[in-house]
Amino acid sequence: MLIVHHLNHSRSQRILWLLEELEVPYEIKKYNRLPSMMAPPELLAVNPLGKAPVITDGDINIAESGAIIEYIIKKYGQGKLDTPAEDSQGAIDDLYFLHYAEGTLMPILVQKLIFGIIPARSPWFMRWFMKIIFNQLDRTIVEPNLKKNVDMIESHLVKKDWLAGGSGPTAADFSMSMGLEALEQNKLVHPATSAYVERLQARPAYRRALLKGGEYSYGPKL
Repeated sequence: MLIVHHLNHSRSQRILWLLEELEVPYEIKKYNRLPSMMAPPELLAVNPLGKAPVITDGDINIAESGAIIEYIIKKYGQGKLDTPAEDSQGAIDDLYFLHYAEGTLMPILVQKLIFGIIPARSPWFMRWFMKIIFNQLDRTIVEPNLKKNVDMIESHLVKKDWLAGGSGPTAADFSMSMGLEALEQNKLVHPATSAYVERLQARPAYRRALLKGGEYSYGPKL
């Protein structure tokens, strides 16, 4: 039985969604974040970096969202996903957004998050000063870069219901889901992207995954 090592409020939620779409039997081993929001040390037993998602499939352990998504679709897909024809523009878009999610988009979102956390966790007598510095860094570095990315995603989704252009989600959509959910939740996306997030969150498989996964900050309330 395939096991998903699932951390609450994390990227592993999209792996549950993928498995529900494919109707692949799986088990969930749940881990809860510490009060600091860091992953618990128990995850070190399955991943030397102590991070999620991780899946165990027999003797195989795989980490990293993109690698897990590719592995599951290749081994268990059986044509259930609307995979674009090879060498088509849809296939190129699918490949691009699958890797863009973690290679470009998520680092920007993490940077924005860290710039907000540092002042709040600074010594009390430095907080006002750190807030001024990091707010300025956010305005001059993060926000312009984020805007370019949000605009690019919107220009793509204005023309397509799904990132690869088919009638349903493909690898790219699972990979991109959490980042776009976070942006939509903070009202940082344009109308087509917001509609896209609503569309994926309305899917029965997504909702089943949400019920099974538990705490997830970026999903709708069920």
